[in-house]
Amino acid sequence: MNIGLFTDTYFPQVSGVATSIKTLRNELTRQGHQVYIFTTTDPHVDKDIKEENIFRFSSIPFVSFTDRRIAFRGLFQAYEIAKELHLDIVHTQTEFSMGMIGKFVARNLNIPCVHTYHTMYEDYLHYVANGKLLKPIHVKEGTLAFCHNMSGVIAPSNRVLDTLTNYGVKSEFRIIPTGIDIGLFAGKSDVDVRQQYGLKDDTPIMLSVSRLAYEKNIAAVISDFPAILQQVPNAVLMIVGDGPAVDDLKQQVASEKLTQNVIFTGEISNDNVNAFYQAADVFVSASESESQGLTYIEAMAAGIPVVVKSSPYTDDLINADSLGKTFISQEEFISNTVHYLKEPVDATDPKVKKVLQKKIDAISATTFANRVTDFYRELQINQELAEAKKPVDITED
Repeated sequence: MNIGLFTDTYFPQVSGVATSIKTLRNELTRQGHQVYIFTTTDPHVDKDIKEENIFRFSSIPFVSFTDRRIAFRGLFQAYEIAKELHLDIVHTQTEFSMGMIGKFVARNLNIPCVHTYHTMYEDYLHYVANGKLLKPIHVKEGTLAFCHNMSGVIAPSNRVLDTLTNYGVKSEFRIIPTGIDIGLFAGKSDVDVRQQYGLKDDTPIMLSVSRLAYEKNIAAVISDFPAILQQVPNAVLMIVGDGPAVDDLKQQVASEKLTQNVIFTGEISNDNVNAFYQAADVFVSASESESQGLTYIEAMAAGIPVVVKSSPYTDDLINADSLGKTFISQEEFISNTVHYLKEPVDATDPKVKKVLQKKIDAISATTFANRVTDFYRELQINQELAEAKKPVDITED
């Protein structure tokens, strides 16, 4: 198939959406499909270097998210490119500029258009005019408008599906969690993170990996860290990432006199983040804004347990103690984290390896891409059947 992925966010921007798209692109390409990325320009991309099968359209920073971009032209240019490429399907990954362009292209080429709803926007309304301008009703109306006449919609989790259903979206749905490149995270890294940061081999490390944004609730992890240190005095909290909350988080660490036990690494390339997972004893997150939580499954693939907020998605994902635990209360977060810091999971144990392998098979990029392509083909068949049922206009000479 010739597949067009339309997205406002793509590498070198670092985000879960960009990672999801890159994973899908790489796996579909490996399976023999032709995959083309339609995305925005980026100041960190050299305009003189041609990117294979990537088409970038003029863009500006997005309001309140200056590290994200939004295209301001390219509608007919994208159509001409897609027509020349003989696209079989359009897969939009955003509800904004490139998503709208993707819908236009699919409609005019008369091919299916499938959409992945990545972001729970109600968790981000505070970024725009401190939450005074946009309300949940606006998110609902915008989502309904964008998803109208979609051939199909992919929800990465039950939480997303329930949200879209409650909004009133009427489309062919599939729940398809994003998979990951297992080899990238399960393979041994050449980077020695402990040596890099001057940590001993037996220093207990709890790890956070995310964009440092307020909705990720990293402040709650820092607030609970002193109680963890009371039971594990030499523990270290390593915070990987960058974002708008970084200064406030560093100030919080300083005010609580935790500087000696907290490390801010800054933004790390996705190609190197596996080294940080493998150096840690436990991955932690208090975020309630995740539509699925890619970092959770990356950590699990790397073989470390996760301690994350309880939700229908995480409770289903984490179904064995060797994979991690979910928590509801502050006390549960502290006790679960201390448990894994004091008693690290033995990844060489045959029972642990068996549980992990079963989970890896379910979250692999191959499983992800197979389910997506099955949905593509089903939507193509649906469109062909719909076209066949259309009345034929017969006029007599």
